[in-house]
Amino acid sequence: MSKSKINIKKVGDYWKKSAYYDFDTAKFLFKGKRYPECLFFCHLMIEKNLKALVVKKTKTHAPYIHQLVDLAKVAKIDLNEEQIDHLTEITGFNIAARYDAYKFNFYKRCNRFYTEKYFKISKELYLWLKKQL
Repeated sequence: MSKSKINIKKVGDYWKKSAYYDFDTAKFLFKGKRYPECLFFCHLMIEKNLKALVVKKTKTHAPYIHQLVDLAKVAKIDLNEEQIDHLTEITGFNIAARYDAYKFNFYKRCNRFYTEKYFKISKELYLWLKKQL
């Protein structure tokens, strides 16, 4: 089976535009005090920027995974320990916001202080990744 050629610019632009939309959504949800949902979208905006970087650097489609540290590795991005810790924590927002077994504890954790902290961290990571695009 041969690899199909992809339009790198088109696929990369899709991920970048989608990431920006999710960033805008996260801001809206934070202002509306929808904290668990805000953090879920924080995960999405970072995941999509990482997928745009995977496409840019590998010239192939991004893998169907949601683990942010793993996506950074595929994109050949050097991360420091703090970034790894943050991306690991943010990856958990994807699962915790989706599945009922995790939601209750996640919702309790998502007070204003916790959400504000990780929204700020997510925004910094999002902007840092965006500069690499």
